[in-house]
Amino acid sequence: MIPFLDLKRINQPHLEQIREANERVLYSGWYILGQEVERFERQFADFCGTRHCIGVANGLDALTLVLKAWDFPANSEVIVPSNAYIASVLSVTLANLIPVWVEPDPNTYLLDPACIEAAITDRTRAILPVHLYGRCCDMGPIREVAEKYGLTILEDAAQAHGATYNGKQAGNLGDAAGWSFYPSKNLGALGDAGAITTNDDVLADRIRALRNYGSSQKYVNNFIGHNSRLDELQAAILSAKLPSLMLENKRRRTLAKLYLTGIANPEVLLPPADQLEEDVWHLFVIRYPRRDILRTFLLERGIGTDVHYPIPPHRQHAYKQYAHCSLPISEQLHGEVLSLPLNPSLTDEEVIYIIDTINQFSD
Repeated sequence: MIPFLDLKRINQPHLEQIREANERVLYSGWYILGQEVERFERQFADFCGTRHCIGVANGLDALTLVLKAWDFPANSEVIVPSNAYIASVLSVTLANLIPVWVEPDPNTYLLDPACIEAAITDRTRAILPVHLYGRCCDMGPIREVAEKYGLTILEDAAQAHGATYNGKQAGNLGDAAGWSFYPSKNLGALGDAGAITTNDDVLADRIRALRNYGSSQKYVNNFIGHNSRLDELQAAILSAKLPSLMLENKRRRTLAKLYLTGIANPEVLLPPADQLEEDVWHLFVIRYPRRDILRTFLLERGIGTDVHYPIPPHRQHAYKQYAHCSLPISEQLHGEVLSLPLNPSLTDEEVIYIIDTINQFSD
């Protein structure tokens, strides 16, 4: 059996460093907003090339806190891709704002810059591009539209640790970026964890307060805030794993190349490979019109897969008020996408077996 994801196996190379991090935190006697968080924030800000990194509890909070910190008028609009994970949309509504769905480019699955301008109204305040599957959105034209209409850009970089756009790191391509370090991410904690990166000094100070009950001084609360703090233990683990991230991303690219050059089934659509070295291949997502048949075929031969994602946000019951929306590209993608195993712990032999199995498939 080749599981879609084996977190124990993925973390095995880091066990000694994780044990050391655990003991260091345990014996420090300081477990919230201490030296470990400060260390990781400095390290990750340096990695992204930003002035600030603010550790928070998870990726959803990261996006939500940025939108709240910008203090837009209630019911302002934020442009979001219609095929993203629901967390991207939840952040908008949790900030008392309105999501405006924009279709993705059917070739890259990312927010289509050519469709943004038609969705802008006098209530639009921000664009939320999602670097889905490990590939950066086409940020050049997105920035042009944002500058033309005076909009802010919030990157959802939850799947893009180490990805670049024209040589510049994800997380440093907009006005701010939200990160998730959920265990399955390229840089994964051993629990929930998140962060925000930005070059905006005022925004960073406000978010540091908002994550801590709205307080920057003990028992003095300047804002209606949240309890959303990256804890010391997860910060120490992330610091231990960060030095290996680029090498692990390189391994992901090697496996992606195997898939791209090996899969020859004419009915299987492969992901784009034109940014192979800038993409960090968080997921390797193929498309097949009768996805569930292919998924069952692979499972019967010991290959685990996943679907990212089976239901588009506007078709979720939580957003039933948008069920009438016509978003045919998203709906087609959600019905066809299938994620194959791809992580640094996989062997070449395992990936070649997956390739051979897909090439044998016919329904």
